[in-house]
Amino acid sequence: MKEIKDHEQLRRYLQLYRIEAIFNEQIVPYLSLFSFNQGELICSQGEAAEYLYVLVKGKVKIYHTSAEGKSLILSFKNPVEVIGDIEYVQGIEFINTVEAVSPVHMIGVQQRWLKKYGKGDASLLQFLLEIITNKFCVKSNSLSFNLMHPVEIRLASYLLSVSFDEADSQFQGHLKSANLRDAANLIGTSYRHLNRVIQQFGKEGLIERDKGVIVVKDREGLSTLASRNIYE
Repeated sequence: MKEIKDHEQLRRYLQLYRIEAIFNEQIVPYLSLFSFNQGELICSQGEAAEYLYVLVKGKVKIYHTSAEGKSLILSFKNPVEVIGDIEYVQGIEFINTVEAVSPVHMIGVQQRWLKKYGKGDASLLQFLLEIITNKFCVKSNSLSFNLMHPVEIRLASYLLSVSFDEADSQFQGHLKSANLRDAANLIGTSYRHLNRVIQQFGKEGLIERDKGVIVVKDREGLSTLASRNIYE
C-alpha cells in the first residue's frame, strides 16, 4: 500500500463517482488516496478493521477462508465499491480477504474519524445502508447460484475476472500454474478436476499454458462459455 498525496486526484474521484456529498466537511480532511499493486492484499480476514475503503480504480477479488483452511471466492468488484462497511457498522474484524486483481486506487478513511464526525451523518449512513443491503441481496442470490454451475463455467468466469479489467483496456492478467491449487479452492473444485478442465480449454484454443502461466487466448470464446460472469 502506498499513499498518493494528490488532493486534486482525490477530489476528481469524489466527483467522478458522485460521492463527494457522502463525506461531510469534518471528515474530508481525513480522506486519503491509496494505491495497491496487482496481487497486493487490501485487507485480510480476521485482522483489525482500521480503515473504511472506497474502491475508485481497478478490480479486487473477495474471498473467505474456513476454519479448515479452505478458501472460496465470493466475488470480483469494480468501482464504486466499499470495503470495511460491515466491519465499521458492526465493530468487528474483517470478515473476508480482499486482494487487488489489477492496479487499484482506494479512498480510505480511518474508522476513528468516521465514528467521531460521521456517526449521526444522514448522508453517510444512507450510503452505507444502500451498500450493505445491496451486498446481502447479491450474496444471497449468488453463493448457491455460483456453486450450481459446472466447473467449466466457474473456471471460465474466474479466468475472465483475473485476466481483464473493463475499465482498463491495457490490463491483461494471467493465472500462474503455481497457484492452481488455490484457484481450485477458490472456485470450489478439486485440483485434479481443475487440471482436466484446463487441458480441455487448451485443446479448444481458449487458453494457452506457457512458461508457468495460463493466458487467455480466446476471450470471446470464454465469454460465450460463461454466458455471464457469475463472479461479477
